Amino acid sequence: MSLNKIESRLRDHLLELHSNGTLKGAEHIVTGIEPAREGYGPRYRLEGMGSRLFLRMNSNGYLGMAFHRQVIEAESRAAAQYGCGPGAVRFISGTYQPHVELEKKLAKFHGRETGMIFSSAYATVTGVLPQFISRETLVISDALNHNCIINAILLAQPAEKAVYAHLSTDELKNLLKGNSGNYKRVVVVTDGVFSMRGDHAPLKQISALCSRYEDGYEEGIITMVDDSHGVGTLGETGGGTEEYTQARADIYIATLGKALGVNGGYVVSSKKVIDYLRETSPFYIYSNPVTPAEAAAAITALEILKSSAGKMLLATMRGRSAQLRQGLQNLGMETIQGDHPIVPVLIRDTQQTAELVRHLFENNVLATGLNYPVVPKGEEEIRLQVSAHHTEKDIDYLLDVLAGFS
Repeated sequence: MSLNKIESRLRDHLLELHSNGTLKGAEHIVTGIEPAREGYGPRYRLEGMGSRLFLRMNSNGYLGMAFHRQVIEAESRAAAQYGCGPGAVRFISGTYQPHVELEKKLAKFHGRETGMIFSSAYATVTGVLPQFISRETLVISDALNHNCIINAILLAQPAEKAVYAHLSTDELKNLLKGNSGNYKRVVVVTDGVFSMRGDHAPLKQISALCSRYEDGYEEGIITMVDDSHGVGTLGETGGGTEEYTQARADIYIATLGKALGVNGGYVVSSKKVIDYLRETSPFYIYSNPVTPAEAAAAITALEILKSSAGKMLLATMRGRSAQLRQGLQNLGMETIQGDHPIVPVLIRDTQQTAELVRHLFENNVLATGLNYPVVPKGEEEIRLQVSAHHTEKDIDYLLDVLAGFS
């Protein structure tokens, strides 16, 4: 028995990824974080980079909750009380009081009957979506939906999958109308906020179209939204794309691991839906939940978000995002306008995108470049992500670095 034969194939695959420009390569290892000082936000130390300190512009921690004193203290207290891990899956002996309390609070925050937590948002999508897809189901998906949605559909093996152009409600309308009577059920699934662009799904129009054409399907139309980048960023109280668009999905999925700063994913819906998922979703039944300590930390983060302190964090994040967008416009750089802290810089060239990422790193800025074939040719970009921990001086420094790129 030997790995020699397969390792040669694996090597060839890695070489192909490298030639395509999609090889991620070695990861930067964070060895320490320096606190904010002198008007600048936190700076990051990386292994092998000596005394260099980096401005982080590629984090999903939009509100800085992972560093909030109350969140850290809540996790520490719960770890001391319950231990570091749950010890089992939920139905055996892994359900703890913080798990149950968090599910209730998430449901209330989103105005639903009940909720259910998973080990991650990726596990939530892949554990929920297939449970509503049969061999007589049509799934309709936005062209820029996240990888977790794409893989969940592959796992489910529906009767048919249809993809509409990004945000095109006209194409969605044609698909719903044109397939009337051909399938028992339709699931329309979309990201709330799209992770590469920071734009959002037109939920009000999507919901209206699904209501309009639902009678053409024996088992109706189900709308499902993964709003992992929306919760804690959009809406007056950070309620996400639903609050921002004043529309609701039938099944709403999000994460605890981005704006809320902890770990895990969740789904909220009606009691019957959640009861069904607890009995059928393999990612829930056979996988450990987040730790009780993580659940306690998430509860505290959610309470902060709903408080006056949370409103201040949202206002700071939005102020810095607007500052960056205006600065990019002043530099003549192309971006996508909006209210989300994902602020893309559209370069539209693979080589120049890679060169700009390199320029940023050389000037102590961590940013993520997205090149073909990860994105279509002509859509290459740098994805900048703003946090409430960023200061005006941080954004000014970033803009100065960008201005020096040629």
